[in-house]
Amino acid sequence: MLALGLVAVACGSNGHAPGERPAAGNESAEVASGRSWAGKDASPPFPEGLTWFNVERPLSLATLRGKVILLDFWTLGCINCQHVIPDLERLEAQFGDALAVIGVHSGKYATEHEDDAVGEAVARYGLHHAVVNDPDFVFWNRFGVNAWPTIVVIDPAGKLVGVHAGEGVYAVIQPVVASLLDEFGGRGQVDRSPLPLRDDAVRPATILSFPGAVLTDEAGGRLFIADSGHNRVLVAGLDGAIRRVVGSGAEGFADGTAEEAAFRQPQGLALSEDGRLLYVADTRNHAVRRIDLDSGVVVTVAGTGAQLDRLPVPGALARKTALTSPWGLYLAGDTLFVAMAGVHQLWAMDLHAGTVRVFAGTSREGVHDGDRLTQATLAQPSGLTGDGRYLYWVDPEASALRRVALAGQGEVETLVGTGLFDYGDEDGPAGRAKLQHAQGVAFANGALYVADTYNHKVRRVDPASFAVATVAGGERGRADGVAAAARFDEPGGIGAARGHLYVADTNNHAIRVVDLASGVVSTLALTNLSVAVGGGVGRPVRLSLPVQEVRAGVATIRVAVSAPPGYHLNSEAPARLALTTSDPAVLEPGETELAWSSDEQEVRFPLPANLAVGEAVLTAAGGVYYCRTGEEALCFVVRLDVSLPIRVTADASIGEIALAIPLPVQGVVAP
Repeated sequence: MLALGLVAVACGSNGHAPGERPAAGNESAEVASGRSWAGKDASPPFPEGLTWFNVERPLSLATLRGKVILLDFWTLGCINCQHVIPDLERLEAQFGDALAVIGVHSGKYATEHEDDAVGEAVARYGLHHAVVNDPDFVFWNRFGVNAWPTIVVIDPAGKLVGVHAGEGVYAVIQPVVASLLDEFGGRGQVDRSPLPLRDDAVRPATILSFPGAVLTDEAGGRLFIADSGHNRVLVAGLDGAIRRVVGSGAEGFADGTAEEAAFRQPQGLALSEDGRLLYVADTRNHAVRRIDLDSGVVVTVAGTGAQLDRLPVPGALARKTALTSPWGLYLAGDTLFVAMAGVHQLWAMDLHAGTVRVFAGTSREGVHDGDRLTQATLAQPSGLTGDGRYLYWVDPEASALRRVALAGQGEVETLVGTGLFDYGDEDGPAGRAKLQHAQGVAFANGALYVADTYNHKVRRVDPASFAVATVAGGERGRADGVAAAARFDEPGGIGAARGHLYVADTNNHAIRVVDLASGVVSTLALTNLSVAVGGGVGRPVRLSLPVQEVRAGVATIRVAVSAPPGYHLNSEAPARLALTTSDPAVLEPGETELAWSSDEQEVRFPLPANLAVGEAVLTAAGGVYYCRTGEEALCFVVRLDVSLPIRVTADASIGEIALAIPLPVQGVVAP
């Protein structure tokens, strides 16, 4: 099996070139010269008995005969694996059903082996290709893989073509796939029939979608939420009342007003000292954005929207310098520190001069201490915080908590963590305590609080002794309660204000609140929800109802919108439905706009209508909001698109139309 490209940065590996991505080599030239990329050795068969996602049934070499197959070996917490996703989407768009992409998830961490974790990642990353969970590394070993990410190519005859480890997938793989399809297509050996796909990558219908980070403003009584799955930032009070939404909700990279601006899965947040400017790590856009909190206007202050291919020189202009997956932010004076997860470094931006420089990390992935620029290695730095003297951060890929002095040359120190593959769930003194892929950290009340993501916990670290203690949580789930009775699901961000911790409980699509005095964990009930509606937020629900035959003349349309048992409508967010008809000459509703504000399980509306002989379709479209009864913080929004065919005759026995709209039961993580 040929090596199609060079290793760039592979999670958990060492020895790669600092800060550089692979060149495509001479593959394009070889393809252009007529080289055959057909394989010689038969591919090993796919293992059986594994859990598959996004497919109606498990795939096999036999069922994929006639297609080029790409096996993408990945692990869900690896930033370099996440960088490959856009390349895979681009290849799928170009080659259609002649190409079968299969994400083989061979998880690095124990939590990543769980089917639930993989399924949540499929939805969070919006993966629409087939994915198989390979927790015991059977797929991995069968194909001889040794790094994340790795692409294996199999030709339409089921033979191995080659392997590419690292990023830069499109430039290397595209000419190979094109050549294979041209060669095998010329022999009539390419299968372009649709794959048996289904879509498991459905974003939740909750008001929040995979929130990645929170920032508290104790003085101003504000809570800022990176609503990552909805590509926007929410400004709320510490009581949960939503005040403003910034971002259209659509994925994109656009400056402008709060309604016009577009983000792509934002993460870290930082607030200016005067409380007027909010900085946002726009992770998937490889940029840092700034929100004027008075006007809501968004501007880009660092990054070009493209992923970097080389490290910046000192004094590089921030707006003209490409970044790579900025994750955490921390503001100290006029310096904005950025956790550049994609290149395993911390950068510093001079806000006054508009320049950026590397602050710590050689760009090699590791957990080595020492001089911050020449010796220290970092491992996907994410959450950032500070105490005025030190800058603290978590390195998820080393399950580590690190620090470096804010001033002077300084050395990087590791407070918790020992190596790239050393992780666990253990409290205790420095050297013994362990975390598992922690992504968030906050300094408050003289202590460090860590969102210990894969352990589903909140931990406390003493900055003097570095001893670690569990504050709350311990198992995947969703449940309020005291300390260990509480349940989280991969908490990703954390902040503190007024004796409470605010936790972005990412996979539960919620903000959780920990009372530090009592240890009680509760779920923050977001209110004033009408502010958060729009921009495509909410799960689309399409209902095609069976045809109804009704009698011509003056009639009544009886509209009923009902929540399922155990749910109720939500008066915090007034709902609206717009009624339209395909043929007003056949069906003319007396009213076309319905609105209500109710906490009941159902609302009903009798509407007048004129009916004439013929056929028409009555459509109801709009947003509806409802909550789980007894769990008032767990609320949902759906975007309805309901169609009801109507056949009007002169002698039908029924003289009214029944438009019954049942809202769906929403998937909820069980306590």
